[in-house]
Amino acid sequence: MSRNIYEIRRYGTIIFMVVSLAVVGVFLYYSDSLVNDLSEQERSRMQIWADATREIVRSSADDGGGTSSIDFLLSIIEGNRNIPVLLTDDAGNIMMHRNFRLPEPIDSASPLFISEKNLSFLRDKLAKMRHTPNVIKIDMDDDGCQYLYYEDSRLLKALSYYPYIQVVVLMAFILIVYYAVSSTQRAEQNKVWVGLSKETAHQLGTPISSLLAWMELLEDMGVDKDTVAEMNKDVKRLSTIASRFSKIGSRPSMDDEDLNEVAIRSAEYMSTRISKRINLTIMPSHTPLPVRLSAPLTEWVMENLIKNAVDAMEGSGSITVKVYAEKGNAVVDISDTGKGISRKHQKTIFNPGFTTKKRGWGLGLTLAKRIVEEYHEGHIYVKQSEPGVGTTFTIEIPLKS
Repeated sequence: MSRNIYEIRRYGTIIFMVVSLAVVGVFLYYSDSLVNDLSEQERSRMQIWADATREIVRSSADDGGGTSSIDFLLSIIEGNRNIPVLLTDDAGNIMMHRNFRLPEPIDSASPLFISEKNLSFLRDKLAKMRHTPNVIKIDMDDDGCQYLYYEDSRLLKALSYYPYIQVVVLMAFILIVYYAVSSTQRAEQNKVWVGLSKETAHQLGTPISSLLAWMELLEDMGVDKDTVAEMNKDVKRLSTIASRFSKIGSRPSMDDEDLNEVAIRSAEYMSTRISKRINLTIMPSHTPLPVRLSAPLTEWVMENLIKNAVDAMEGSGSITVKVYAEKGNAVVDISDTGKGISRKHQKTIFNPGFTTKKRGWGLGLTLAKRIVEEYHEGHIYVKQSEPGVGTTFTIEIPLKS
């Protein structure tokens, strides 16, 4: 069931991303349509502006041209207050300019005079505008041609950038919300698992104390000493397990240890409690690996990984525990010849509640990750896994300097 939950969550995330991208795509398409419509409107306005310019020239050459018609045409030209425009002759000489932010103010006493700095600015603008489609040719009949160059208005430029700015802001907002929700969820999960661990330790305390008392009575009652000794080992083991659970959620005491010895103790303990058809091999480092760790919790992590390996092999196979140093870390590789882990599950196996077994809480790897990464500032991960071939889990703990 828990595996299905994580699969549903993964597919839900994919669906959410696809829907989000579709919404963003529709939004960008609609915005682009608005930009194109506005661009067409501005070109139509510039065409009217060009026609008015041509008619003014014709009216000036025609003695019958009325003053009212010229005033109307001039009002059309004067009505453009937001689209930057350059008007040139056939030779490329600038005849008129409007709505540019010039580097120097225009002298109101001589509005037709263009300073050298402003002229250089307009020429640079003209050179750039010649490489755009925003140009209209004005046929002046016998007087040749003029060319009207124009830029997009500030409104059109702002509208073309606005969708992308809005998408960036929206994505940033989604990421912040996702991070906040994920952090809150992880914090709540940690509280639940820590509380569950401590409650388990508390509930085990009373029967363990009772069993310890019974062990003394069994010996006094003449029960075989070897049998009592083996039972006593298991009762003490239960006490150790309860102690480990009680340490979850609180900072454990750290001691200087050789990781070789910790790994050997874990492997030797598990070797007597697994099937004889499973070959457990320990390959310690040839040199000591001094680390600072909590031995009981680290042994619990290794035993948990070995037990998972035993379950993955379903009764027969081999397990290898290899200890070595690499890049300033003491490393333990626990490899098995079991059924392996599919790639899609390798990133979710450390999630609380995830399990492929019919029985179990799915907390072992979650607690192992917490112990290694939060308490020992190390790393635990699937180094490699192939279905039908086997899996290697790796634990890395910083070497003591």
